[in-house]
Amino acid sequence: MAAIIIIPILVVTVIALSSYLVYKLFLQSLLSKRSLTQTLEKYNIDKTPSQIIKEYYENKGESLSHQEIQKLEKNYIKNEPEQFLAMYDAIRDNNKTKEK
Repeated sequence: MAAIIIIPILVVTVIALSSYLVYKLFLQSLLSKRSLTQTLEKYNIDKTPSQIIKEYYENKGESLSHQEIQKLEKNYIKNEPEQFLAMYDAIRDNNKTKEK
């Protein structure tokens, strides 16, 4: 008799937990990256997020490995997506200063 109640509760719990994990681990990062890409396209920025990070840190005089760039990209996309526009502005300003 108790199995009639417990089994459906366990099935629903497993489905809910797996759905949450799929959202948290996959969909959230995918949606964040898509949103950032759309924002960059909106402002006619042809560079990828990793290119922006690489150029920004090179302008600051720091050399980053590919893995470090990927870590920073994930962090910025997830926590601070507006930083990409700020970094792009800094790159653009630096390029204008070099041209003069």
